[in-house]
Amino acid sequence: MPQANVDFSLKETSPNIGGGRVSGSEKLTSSFDLVEQMHFLYVRVVRVRDLPGTRNPFVEVKIGNYKGTTKYFKMDHDPEWNQVFAFSKDRIQAVTVEVTVRNRETINDEVVGKLAFDIADVPSRVPPDSPLAPQWYSLEDEGGRKGGRGELMLAMWMGTQADEVFPDAWHSDAAAVSGESIANTRSKVYISPRLWYLRVNIIQAQDLVPISRNRNPQVYVQAVLGNMVLRSRFSPDKNINPSWNEDLMFVVAEPFDDPLILSVVDKLGNNKEHILGMCTIHLSRVEKRLLPIPVDANWYNLEKVVQDNQNNMEVKFASRLHLRVCLDGGYHVLDESIYYSSDFRATSKLLWPPTIGVLELGILNATGLLPMKSKDGRGTTDAYCVAKYGSKWVRTRTIVDSFAPKWNEQYTWEVYDPYTVITIGVFDNCHLQEGSDAGGSKDPRIGKVRIRLSTLNADRIYTHSYPLTVLQPNGVKKMGEIQLAVRFTCSSTWNLFQSYTHPLFPQMHYLLPLSVYQVESLRHQATQTLSLRLSRAEPPLRREVVEYMLDVGSNVWSLRRGRANVERLLATCNLLVEAWKWFDHICKWKNPISTMVVHFVYLIFVLFPNLILPLFFLMCIGHGASQYRKRPRHPPHMDTKLSLIDSAHSDELDEEFDTFPTSKNGEVLKKRYDRLRSIAGRMMTIIGDLATQAERLNSMLSWRDPRATPMFLTFCMLASMGFYFIPWRLFALGVGFFTMRHPKFRISIPSLPQNFFRRLPARTESMI
Repeated sequence: MPQANVDFSLKETSPNIGGGRVSGSEKLTSSFDLVEQMHFLYVRVVRVRDLPGTRNPFVEVKIGNYKGTTKYFKMDHDPEWNQVFAFSKDRIQAVTVEVTVRNRETINDEVVGKLAFDIADVPSRVPPDSPLAPQWYSLEDEGGRKGGRGELMLAMWMGTQADEVFPDAWHSDAAAVSGESIANTRSKVYISPRLWYLRVNIIQAQDLVPISRNRNPQVYVQAVLGNMVLRSRFSPDKNINPSWNEDLMFVVAEPFDDPLILSVVDKLGNNKEHILGMCTIHLSRVEKRLLPIPVDANWYNLEKVVQDNQNNMEVKFASRLHLRVCLDGGYHVLDESIYYSSDFRATSKLLWPPTIGVLELGILNATGLLPMKSKDGRGTTDAYCVAKYGSKWVRTRTIVDSFAPKWNEQYTWEVYDPYTVITIGVFDNCHLQEGSDAGGSKDPRIGKVRIRLSTLNADRIYTHSYPLTVLQPNGVKKMGEIQLAVRFTCSSTWNLFQSYTHPLFPQMHYLLPLSVYQVESLRHQATQTLSLRLSRAEPPLRREVVEYMLDVGSNVWSLRRGRANVERLLATCNLLVEAWKWFDHICKWKNPISTMVVHFVYLIFVLFPNLILPLFFLMCIGHGASQYRKRPRHPPHMDTKLSLIDSAHSDELDEEFDTFPTSKNGEVLKKRYDRLRSIAGRMMTIIGDLATQAERLNSMLSWRDPRATPMFLTFCMLASMGFYFIPWRLFALGVGFFTMRHPKFRISIPSLPQNFFRRLPARTESMI
């Protein structure tokens, strides 16, 4: 259950960030005005020359207790590194920078030559100034004598995180990390590969040659693309010319490396199958379509590998397969949930809408992080952030061994639709030690934040501290807080307002819609494809990180989320409930003055019906204006109360974290099944009641009851004559005043129409 006395609220902050802003005409900025400025001492080590008898040199840069080393190249007298070291100015306690060239092939890496620089004399550089040109420096020996020790080319300057070398530099924050693991600490920008829907329409096959001609073949088509395997249904035609006319859909990513392999398979029975023929289609040759126009169908030769008399393998023609294959670029390939997606654009750039603005995110710092792992007998956390919006992913550098990391990194995205969400996640880096990649360790999640752009005012900087919460089997846990600065800059007000009138998805989703099953299956394929591609980057975005950011598994059954959705539905219907309560008070004359006023207004509406709609819209304007002062001042955040975390039972959370299919058995599974049956039983009763009322409406004219239908038809005859002679305004006044009559003229028994309707027959008695 929630931690005692823990604050899960959103807090507004006032960080010391730049006061500049981005003008509405600019689309991209590198001003770094949404983060606190951090100063670094940069040392760029370029190369050495003329070293005396040294074959494996490397360079060591040391400031106080912080030391960074370059790579070393075997048997290279004059290596070139071009490597940058960044030392945080806040942590520098020394007054000099020591640069030492050492020889790897000797014992204790003997010193070849060294240099020393006073930090007070280091020049400053602020982008967009050109980079400082590196210079040659003569190395000194241990006694400070120059000459004969070779030369070292380097550059040194004071800069900020706005420097272009910042992302790829070695950082003193990660001084405890060595070897190839240093790459896992660097910041990086990733671009998701462009995803396409591959549609394979299987029409028919011709002249198949089964093993036995004495049986009717049971044939289906199997399609393989990479590690994804799909299969069609069995053809209803039990002959050698089967037909299907069925679509199989894949998600493919550029570049199209894997071919599509189609196999016609005959099921022989007893779990035996025989491949009648195969064909391979290279996706680079497949037609791309942007509109729902049918592409041409083609015949593809099926081939089969056979063994001749000399035991040689030979490929022979087997049959033909009629297909219609295309890459659909008019769809948006869903990789996130529809309700908090960061992009709705089609695959093809030709169908993209114009940009409406720029989103800027400043990832400042985190506070109060909890220990995520143990190192040297104490708890530690190596935190980094990942942000996703559209096809662009960003990853901050890892701050090693800190419960209050400061990133102060700023990123920018172009915005095409305001109804989009940016997702920011915080993770603990568990791949900073040698061999950690081979151990299969995962980066545990620390928390996640979602911000919807349509809730932000344009050109305003939002600075807030968001709670980082993680749901665990024993309840929700606050892992710390992250401080963000967000600004949405509108570049075209006309395009912004016009976007609210456009369809949310590209036209193909409406002209050639996908089924619910296809959407879920294709989303699963898309997340698997993205996880595989991004995990190959350097540093990699690992599978668990991508799946957490894309919220994989959000559609898995959760009793807690089900109850929360019901509460949300009831909350939105609260206005109707309040209106019904108000009308009930009017009918019961709780306030006679208000009731008389309502009678008078109702009389005006009946006599002058042309005032109804104008007054209705004026009331909407008045209500909206009255709510302006109560408008939300902050962006939304993860709400533990809305999610019903505090009322969730431990068994419900254990069920929510269970795998699919379930890993439980015995008494636990029986208990959950009985609970699900109880919930389903109540839902069955509600659905049955709705069906009963609908059948009663139908039975008024169906002559199911030989007396009720004539009674209703007689009433309809009298009503038709009555409404012909009685003005409808008089009827409306009569019905309205009768409904709002004084309680003295009311009786507690049901009315005549209710009694008649409840006696109408339904089909419940026919249910077994």
